[in-house]
Amino acid sequence: MKLIIQIPCFNEEETLVTTLNDLPSSIPGIDSIEILVINDGSTDRTVEVARKNGVHHIVSFTRNRGLARGFMAGIDACLRQGADIIVNTDADNQYCGADIAALVQPILERKADIVIGERPIAKTAHFSPLKKRLQKVGSFVVRMASGTRIPDAPSGFRAYSRAAAMQINVVNEYTYTLETIIQAGHNRMAITSVPVRTNPELRKSRLFSSMTGYIKKSSVTIIRAFMMYKPLQFFCTIGSVLFLAGFALGLRFLYYFFTKPGAGHIQSLILAAVLLMLGFQTFIVGLQADVIAANRKILEDVQRRMRELTSAQRTDGTNAE
Repeated sequence: MKLIIQIPCFNEEETLVTTLNDLPSSIPGIDSIEILVINDGSTDRTVEVARKNGVHHIVSFTRNRGLARGFMAGIDACLRQGADIIVNTDADNQYCGADIAALVQPILERKADIVIGERPIAKTAHFSPLKKRLQKVGSFVVRMASGTRIPDAPSGFRAYSRAAAMQINVVNEYTYTLETIIQAGHNRMAITSVPVRTNPELRKSRLFSSMTGYIKKSSVTIIRAFMMYKPLQFFCTIGSVLFLAGFALGLRFLYYFFTKPGAGHIQSLILAAVLLMLGFQTFIVGLQADVIAANRKILEDVQRRMRELTSAQRTDGTNAE
């Protein structure tokens, strides 16, 4: 059983050594542990530090491409290197490396394909009260959108089985954390969470510059993912609201038309007609989006099979660099 721990990095020369030293060298049930660093266009000594500290694999971008793309590049590289389990952790040593053993245990026991590390958010000193509340609200929204029970959706400390990693797709350029949970819930993957510990803060988060920006980007990511994976439900919900509003205004017009002749209320009739048409058009859009989603499922299956073939060739040595 081969475990590869991937670490996305962007100018992490000051924290990477601490993170690497905190990682476990052995785990019961795991035959070998390797480390892969994704150098996301770093301009400092991140790559040099990684090589000096025994990192097995390095994936490098010539310019910064963002956390989501770096994560996916790492997943693809881990699969090509023959990983049976992939663990993702942060380069700022936010998560306790010793808890990787607990993170991979449900996968080793074949109880889950994806495991999310649940941080003790309420007890994390460097999280502001506002951030703690937003984390809780955001996780609740993701649970509703995905149909899962993950209590800490934004957590980047997570483990994937090889089968789950083969099916992962991230289309947004902001972060992988929210979209992959919604995708896992939609695809009926076995996903769970385990409590993990966090370390003292070494640097401020680079994922967002302000709380307002974080809320905006996270909201867009959740809505886009829900719209992409459950388009019929998304558009039918909006269409139903518009249609019912138009229907109610139509009833209002008929009420005044028959009870108070000559009272007018033609504006209600016009607005009712517009809302009814918009509702009907939204239903049609939902049906079209559902057909597109079905085609996307076929493409995802083709992609998964291509990943299986590519990783099998790499593992056998027939496509080695």
